[in-house]
Amino acid sequence: MSFFKYLKAVATGPKSNRDLEKEECFEAIKMILDQECEPEQSAAFLMCLRVKLESDDELKGCLQACNTYIKKDNIPESIEIGFSFDGKKKQTYLFPLYSKILKDFFVNNKEYKSFDLIISGDEPQPSNIGITVKELIEKITLEDNVHFFDRKDYFKELSALTPLRKKLFMRSVFNTVEKLFNPANSKYALTSAFHKPYVRKYNMLFKDNYEKLLVLKGNEGNPEVFSNFKYWLEKDGELIEEKVLLEDFGISYETEYKAITLDDMLKELNNPSEDLMNLAYLNAAILLYATNRVVSIKDGYMLLKK
Repeated sequence: MSFFKYLKAVATGPKSNRDLEKEECFEAIKMILDQECEPEQSAAFLMCLRVKLESDDELKGCLQACNTYIKKDNIPESIEIGFSFDGKKKQTYLFPLYSKILKDFFVNNKEYKSFDLIISGDEPQPSNIGITVKELIEKITLEDNVHFFDRKDYFKELSALTPLRKKLFMRSVFNTVEKLFNPANSKYALTSAFHKPYVRKYNMLFKDNYEKLLVLKGNEGNPEVFSNFKYWLEKDGELIEEKVLLEDFGISYETEYKAITLDDMLKELNNPSEDLMNLAYLNAAILLYATNRVVSIKDGYMLLKK
């Protein structure tokens, strides 16, 4: 099958471009992942598809194609935390802190059903290029309630495209669909949307894969919060937006790096300030809410701090 017909559909200009059918995008993405087309053709397709703006069917076709390769585990009583694969530049990761908070909470509160945390990582992907989850995890010891899925092991075909994506150095359809591949068959999911239109896109793409999907506007496009934030949940077919203010939790945090290093992260995690720990408690509370253990983030925070 010729890849050129798919490239022509998205790369011949505004007058002739068209949206691909879901099945067409499925086939095109599989050809890219199987490296059945030239790298230059793959790069041109990904760039032009992004510039055109992917349709819902194109996003669905891409995700469906990816799912044919993913090797899955089965840890259903878990929440997948959909970090961006381009890393962080301004703040540390908080999951090493809130995973310990949650572990201790469930040990001391047997009436609440425990859950595990699922985190995926890979080499840095364009276009932010900060410190990635994988880089940090290689330097720390994870709590036993955290499961790290290295993409080179569970989806090697996409991981192998990293050099091409770095040369392209722009976001592509993969940046959208790779947020939540659900490698552990988790019941719950949390991810972040930097731009509001992506809230609807993520909900459309991923909601049927989980019992509950929570999308928030976290810092640097990641699902960890360091400042006031919004979150969205679908209720009765409608996306409901809620706003959360740090001052309502008595939290004040202003630390932000211009370009945080891995050593900076390790120092903060090994000796966290009181303000940083309060943020870790808040992020743990978000997870309690996202997994239906509590009826609100505020209730979760009060419960954890009690």
